[in-house]
Amino acid sequence: MAAMVLFDTHAHLHGPEYADDLDAVLARAREAGVRAMVTIGTDRETNRAVVEMAARHPQIWATVGIHPHDAAEAVDADFDEMERLARGDPRVVALGEMGLDFFRNLSPPAVQVAVLRRQLDLARRIDKPVVLHCRDAHDELLEILAAERVAAGVMHCFSADVAVARRCLDLGLLLSLAGPVTYKNARALPEVARFVPADRVVVETDCPYLPPTPHRGKRNEPAWVALTASHVAALRHEDPEAFAARTSENGARLFRIALP
Repeated sequence: MAAMVLFDTHAHLHGPEYADDLDAVLARAREAGVRAMVTIGTDRETNRAVVEMAARHPQIWATVGIHPHDAAEAVDADFDEMERLARGDPRVVALGEMGLDFFRNLSPPAVQVAVLRRQLDLARRIDKPVVLHCRDAHDELLEILAAERVAAGVMHCFSADVAVARRCLDLGLLLSLAGPVTYKNARALPEVARFVPADRVVVETDCPYLPPTPHRGKRNEPAWVALTASHVAALRHEDPEAFAARTSENGARLFRIALP
């Protein structure tokens, strides 16, 4: 594991779950080979928090966005601040987490769509990739992405089947695989892991959520992205170190950063 070069492309390290031991979490990540992490903004408070965290830690980058769960609370000032942060700070590497979630519907679907479209427009104007969340809304989301002509982005924690994966790839998106690909009830995800082209896949933890096997039920952390990468490499019959390095290169290319 120590020889791996890893990139956790989607984490929530600014959350209260890491308030007491962040330094130890980051040390374990470095020991596992994690060279870079992206911590994800989801609303006005976390957007500020992730940018401040990225300024303090050279191995952490940030995104700013409005999650579909928080879409109903968004106001004009939030979009203005997102644009200011994204334009003004080089450590803000993407917009998001944005998207549609018609499973929980914590914001009305029409509001989710409007907030998504506004963020996609901003991403296009400032030339940033997008980090996409989708649950029970793939048809709707992919139709919007096609209409908005998204130039670059990643479908985070991909959860659908090969047919949807193919449509995402056709739009130019990368697919990100997380802990659920390691679960016994992973359903279509192993097939997706074998299907996605080598230059279009990245890995993530989505920590503190969705820990990979054998850590289900615990707080997830970036070091465990090594387990997901090794599992996907085995599904693909690839060398785990080579696969991890390739996914890291893909993430660095998407977010336009040089791995430390």
